[in-house]
Amino acid sequence: MQKVRLRYAKRGRLRFTSHRDVARSFERALRRAGVPMAYSQGFSPHPKVSWAGASPTGAASEAEYVELQLVERLDPEVLRGELDAALPPGIDLLAAVEAEPGPLADRLQVSRWRIDLPGTPVAELAAAVRALRAADEVLVERMTKDGRRTFDARAAVVAAEALDSRELVALSDGTDVSVPRVDDWPNAAEPYGILVTVVRQATPVVRPDDVLSALRVVAGLAPSAAVRATRLEQGRLDDGGGIADPLARDSGGDRDPVGEPKAG
Repeated sequence: MQKVRLRYAKRGRLRFTSHRDVARSFERALRRAGVPMAYSQGFSPHPKVSWAGASPTGAASEAEYVELQLVERLDPEVLRGELDAALPPGIDLLAAVEAEPGPLADRLQVSRWRIDLPGTPVAELAAAVRALRAADEVLVERMTKDGRRTFDARAAVVAAEALDSRELVALSDGTDVSVPRVDDWPNAAEPYGILVTVVRQATPVVRPDDVLSALRVVAGLAPSAAVRATRLEQGRLDDGGGIADPLARDSGGDRDPVGEPKAG
């Protein structure tokens, strides 16, 4: 038996795909690529695929994770290439490593999100971010399967920074927040604000729309156009406030992701 962990991106129009549909796309790709999957027992066997911290429908991502259990050993990079070719454009495999012991989910403690707000001036966004950081508690509401729920969104926000769309590449600490461009990337004629925030993955999970709701509560921020959220990273906070690569322990070091989208 072998366990392989994959990092994948969900880009472009595929951000509107539900997690269930992404899982089905993976299962079809596993069959097309001939991956020797291990299967569960019982009347309805299914491939042993474990998902960790899936992004919400409507959000793009550069840092989604899945673990596969195989009955034969494969080179992880060969597996990545063959499976990536079998997946639809917009679901792009970025890295593959053989899994070391320990749950992958335990390494996914925070997420860094980039939220583009076309039509929102960066000064207005920056003022709202300052108000959010100054608040001790910000209660927001969300409809869940158990009904409407109120929770503190501020408690989950580790960091937040407002950027100008003309300065897309880095935060004040030098962290790169650019992402590969796709056909439906926001193309606003005027500069606009971009929110980059690090959020703890607590219960309930605080999503990008919850952070925007918190900005509306503390500062009345109301985006005038559709926003676009992209998860940039998942992992554990390190001592310097950065986010540790959750696959680094498996691979024995950092890996450079394959960043270019597949051709449509």
